[in-house]
Amino acid sequence: MPKSKDSIMSKIYQETKEEKRGSVEFQVFCFTNKIERLTSHLELHKTDYSSQRGLRKILGKRKRILAYLSKKDRVRYKELISQLNIREKKKKEKKT
Repeated sequence: MPKSKDSIMSKIYQETKEEKRGSVEFQVFCFTNKIERLTSHLELHKTDYSSQRGLRKILGKRKRILAYLSKKDRVRYKELISQLNIREKKKKEKKT
């Protein structure tokens, strides 16, 4: 039985009180929260282009951090994306 997203986030947040705020997991957790907030905001305000730009910037930052983690520690990467319900990027297939 998978754990709920709130319990996982509270676990990550509790760990941050022990000075782990610079960890990759905490950064991805914060970016994911911001992304969720901005997405819900943009559902109401479809023409808010400043927020759209901010959302794209945060998505890019999270993507780069996840790419770094994927290269350095594949196990932690898999755990994190499963805990936060983030889809894994698909690798492009080469055409022959």
